[in-house]
Amino acid sequence: MKTVRIGIIGFGNQGSAYVRMLKEGRIRGGELAAVCDINEEKLNAQCEKFEVDCPRFTRHTDLLASGTVDAVIVTTPHYFHPPIVIDALNAGLHALSDKPAGVYTKQVKEMMDVAKQHPAQIFAIMFNQRMNRAYQRMRQMIADGALGTIKRVNWIITDWYRSQSYYDSGAWRASWKGEGGGVLFNQAPHQLDLLPWIVGMMPCKMQAHCHFGKWHDIETEDDVTAYMEFPNGATGVFITSTGDAPGTNRLEILGTKGKLVCENGQLLTFYENAVDEREFNKTYKGGFGAPEVTKKVLMRRHNIQMHQEILQNYVNAIRGKEPLKVSGFDGINGVEMMDAMLLSQWLGKMVEMPIDDDLYFAELNKRIETGRALKAETGTVLDTKGTY
Repeated sequence: MKTVRIGIIGFGNQGSAYVRMLKEGRIRGGELAAVCDINEEKLNAQCEKFEVDCPRFTRHTDLLASGTVDAVIVTTPHYFHPPIVIDALNAGLHALSDKPAGVYTKQVKEMMDVAKQHPAQIFAIMFNQRMNRAYQRMRQMIADGALGTIKRVNWIITDWYRSQSYYDSGAWRASWKGEGGGVLFNQAPHQLDLLPWIVGMMPCKMQAHCHFGKWHDIETEDDVTAYMEFPNGATGVFITSTGDAPGTNRLEILGTKGKLVCENGQLLTFYENAVDEREFNKTYKGGFGAPEVTKKVLMRRHNIQMHQEILQNYVNAIRGKEPLKVSGFDGINGVEMMDAMLLSQWLGKMVEMPIDDDLYFAELNKRIETGRALKAETGTVLDTKGTY
């Protein structure tokens, strides 16, 4: 295949960014072949704004059956990611889902089951932060044993402040019926994917304090503090919010041989122990004291178009030029963690992971049934440039 014909399903904030990349020729071997959005007025306005002259559809099933595309990018509200990906795969097309993979584990696993039935088709997810060189370096160092045994993981990620106008821009935003969650599902999926990916293991227990509509007039969570435990005995804390200004992005991973600290996804520092802490603990006889530490700045700043790199890899994988870097099957981990956090809050206790899929789905449905009625869709499209 010389050129991959791509259809964008969901021509809103993020869909606009993908349209721009394709129209500007930044994805080699890929071309914009069709666009789709259920809001026809918005769709037409977006096509005029971006000078899109390819076929347009208001139903994704019509696009999938049109024969105009080889692959799709699904960038709709979150509930629709799995069913549209399933339809695309069953139609014989390649599919890339934007984050998150879905709202609840049950639907993500259903999507994965269908993907397993189509091994020849590329099934991908937009975890663009995996292309961040600092996070890649951290993952490799941990895998190579540079930190020894992991003891503690702390991530405070609050540097995505959102005003009320952001939530008011879409009727589906931060609602149980329309989005299925708040900051965990919209802003934090990248970090909830990265955390186990970097550390090399999933948490086995989770207890969270989720605050619903604490800083905004919304019904879902906009402030979360979660405590987690890992199979090897390590512990972790994850803090996120859309109400902090100024916000923070600081990831610390402590092991027996030292500590890695990443600030703002850029500055990466390694504090290396001269002696493994466990060995020092056994052999040191001086009472007060600690291992000598050497501070090394490993990375200060790097620039890369991470969304573009994921899309380029998606196209290259379809064309058989390189392996897929981020499989859609990886999407379950982040959904498992965000669902565990909400379930812990709803049940008022620590929960075991993996969670009970049916229990979470039942608890979510309780919130959907008693949640606010969705307002009329405004069709407002925001510029996402500089927000990731």
